[in-house]
Amino acid sequence: MITIYKDKKDIPKNIEYVELNDVFFNQTTVNKLDSKAKTIVKKIHDSELDGKYKIKSKFNGVTLDVDCLSTGCKTVLNVKYFPDKVFCLKECGDNALEVLYGLDDGAVYSDYAVIPFDMNSVKVSDEKGTRVITDYEELKEWWNNEK
Repeated sequence: MITIYKDKKDIPKNIEYVELNDVFFNQTTVNKLDSKAKTIVKKIHDSELDGKYKIKSKFNGVTLDVDCLSTGCKTVLNVKYFPDKVFCLKECGDNALEVLYGLDDGAVYSDYAVIPFDMNSVKVSDEKGTRVITDYEELKEWWNNEK
C-alpha cells in the first residue's frame, strides 16, 4: 500500500521528494516502461501503450508520444517505478487516484486531502508516526484535522 505524507517535514531526509512529475517522468521513468506500464495506462486512459514511447489513443486510434499522458498517469507510473521516492499527488485526477491508491508500494505527498471515493488501505505518516487507515472519512479527518 502507498504511504501518504501531508507535511513535507515528515518526509524522511534520506528520501527524495519529487514535485514536478512531468519532468521526472519525461527524463527518467519513460526509460523503464514495460508491461506494468501497459496495465496502468489502460486503466487510467483506456489507451494502449504501443511500443516503448508511443500510446494509441482511445480517440480514433491516433498514435501519440507518451509525453502526452496526463500528469496524473505520469505520477502513478513514477510511484510504481520509483517506490523509494515521494511524489507530489496534487495533479492527479480521479481516474489516476483510484489506480494510485491501489498500488502495492510507493509514497506521495499533498498538504490537502486528495482521496478517491473507492479507496482501500493506505499508510499515513506524520509527526506521530505511521499507521494504516482503511476508511475514506477517517483519512479525510486525518488530512484535515491533525495538522
